[in-house]
Amino acid sequence: MSNCLLKVEQLSKSFGQRKVVDGVTFVLEHGRTLGLLGPNGAGKSTTVNMICGLLRADQGRVVLDGQVMGAGNNQAKMKLGLVPQDLALFEDLSARENLKLFGALYGLSGAKLALRCDAVLDLVSLSDRAKDKATTFSGGMKRRLNIAAAMLHDPTLLILDEPTVGVDPQSRNAIFDALEILKAQGRSLIYTSHYMEEVERLADHIVIIDQGKVIANETPTALFQRLPSHAALEVHFEHAIDLTGLDLLGQQTGVTKIETHDSCRQLQIALSTQEFALPVLNYLTQQGLVIQHFSTAKTKLEDVFLTLTGRSLRD
Repeated sequence: MSNCLLKVEQLSKSFGQRKVVDGVTFVLEHGRTLGLLGPNGAGKSTTVNMICGLLRADQGRVVLDGQVMGAGNNQAKMKLGLVPQDLALFEDLSARENLKLFGALYGLSGAKLALRCDAVLDLVSLSDRAKDKATTFSGGMKRRLNIAAAMLHDPTLLILDEPTVGVDPQSRNAIFDALEILKAQGRSLIYTSHYMEEVERLADHIVIIDQGKVIANETPTALFQRLPSHAALEVHFEHAIDLTGLDLLGQQTGVTKIETHDSCRQLQIALSTQEFALPVLNYLTQQGLVIQHFSTAKTKLEDVFLTLTGRSLRD
């Protein structure tokens, strides 16, 4: 039996003469979390809307759990939950009343609906605010209620489009706690975000879209292998250093790149792996250089993202 839950095959979409999504293809397995990344205007939200059936693709198709999405296939859509980027709540209704309304749209009623309301409110840590109107909620609480609404019908796949935009740190932690519970339950997730650390924390697989095309479709480990440097060593010196010695430093094992800062009193040294940091520090002290302090860091997903998509603004 195939472990594939979602197949996105050659999705394309144009608005006028502008091709926003161009042949996007990827697969999501049961019980996995896929991070969908891209610069502003890359085509992420358009892709999500086509996956959910909110927007018709010009070409390509979406197959969810063996069923083709679209063409009035409501059975396939019922297996999917969407947490949209824009809040979708009725401000003058309480949290529970909002959920009852959304539940009715999913065909839920009676005791089953009541049980599902209790379960999802507990999931997003809003049980104690169930009777309060949504208008009294903070932005983060509204985001959490949005997630609860998307989970009411117990979908097989949950898609979250920028679910932590504008939320406070406490709500962000609550959202992550909820998502990690869902992961532990074997739920499948698609997560889009501008916050790289969120995707790095959650995703088993990452798809990066730029200018409507997929430019990366790999595990996080495979993505990191694209960079020659997987770690960095930042060293601050008591006095400015002589640049003539940097050629020899660049020849040390594991050193892939050197940058100078602060009038040559600081070095940023890229390393192939973090294990070379200590030998490089020993080399620097052997040259008689007085180190004030140093720090090390591993490569982050943001480094990979900027390498693949560039650093220019897309707004």
